Amino acid sequence: MVSSYRKVFWAAGFGWMFDAMDVGLLSFIIVQLTKEWGLSPTEGGLLGTATTAGMAIGAVVGGYWADRIGRKPVFLFTLVLFGLASLGSAFSPGLGVMLVFRVLMGLGLGAELPVASTLVNEVAPPEKRGRTVVLLESFWAVGWILAAVIAYFVMPDYGWRAAVLIGALPIVYALYVRRGIPESPKHKAVQSRVPVGTLVTSHGRQTAALWIVWFAVAFSYYGMFLWLPSVMIAKGFTTIRSFEYVLYMTLAQLPGYFAAAYLVERWGRKATLAVFLVMTALMAALFGYSESTALLMTSGALLSFFNLGAWGALYAYTPESYPEEVRASGAGLASGIGRIGSVIAPYLVGYLVMLKLPYAAIFGMFTVVILLGVAGLLIFGRETAVRTKPYEPGAHE
Repeated sequence: MVSSYRKVFWAAGFGWMFDAMDVGLLSFIIVQLTKEWGLSPTEGGLLGTATTAGMAIGAVVGGYWADRIGRKPVFLFTLVLFGLASLGSAFSPGLGVMLVFRVLMGLGLGAELPVASTLVNEVAPPEKRGRTVVLLESFWAVGWILAAVIAYFVMPDYGWRAAVLIGALPIVYALYVRRGIPESPKHKAVQSRVPVGTLVTSHGRQTAALWIVWFAVAFSYYGMFLWLPSVMIAKGFTTIRSFEYVLYMTLAQLPGYFAAAYLVERWGRKATLAVFLVMTALMAALFGYSESTALLMTSGALLSFFNLGAWGALYAYTPESYPEEVRASGAGLASGIGRIGSVIAPYLVGYLVMLKLPYAAIFGMFTVVILLGVAGLLIFGRETAVRTKPYEPGAHE
């Protein structure tokens, strides 16, 4: 059992890392494509929106099918889809073709994340469940760090296409996953499939909390981080210097995950998530107002620390909110609702930049949205860490 748990953890983690590497690369690619293809800020925002639109659909569809045919086959398919689309996008001749591939990549990525977290949640030992899922999410930071390294060392000399080709690695990795991981024993034990509508009828308060928080977190994350290199350039730094500074900020994501992994078992999932989100909101406001290099770097690093720690706590919190028969569907639908925010945010930021709205106002908007998400969590959400099982009938409302 321990061997299977570790195998699933590392298999899911490396898949998560490749996905994050591509999302991270997009933030740097937007800078180069804006120059190479003469994109407007709103057209650059469309690249992020196309990816997250695919993620919204993929999360819902992937979660639904993972409850019906199993976690493993959906996880495998999403990696293959993501890798093939990434490979194709490297040869895009223009914005239209690139948008199609970005949607396909989003479908794979959106389906993979909630399914992988559900699978790891179900095979992890009960006493390590929350910490394990947060540590799984820490692979996202590793992927972003790799993206920043590739952007800094590869893209200036070899261009964005060479960087994107690296994102096709999940195709090879998926072949290993096919042989390497077992199906979730929890999924095998479920004999009946209940209607997805029970997420609202029987688990309404927790579903409301998750949808509100997911929307706020995804809206703020994709709005802020996909535009981070562009923001640094707008604040007066060169492209290379901006990529370097974003790399430093990204390094702060890893300790953020580790801190959240420790605290979800000490404070609980809900409390850890709320504290990290409040600190994210404060750092977003500070970053938007920052002008000096020292304050930009400090607030940007702390923004990475708290925002990605919040993501880890959210991924630990979400699967534990539902019983086995609707767990992947619930996680996938919550993620899909969140992706609506991630669809809106990149394009909205591009539009606001085109209107010459100051970055202080733009990041202030993210602060407000995050605080509204915290309010929804505190009003509707319940703690899940106090139970010895991820879900107990009768304790969901």
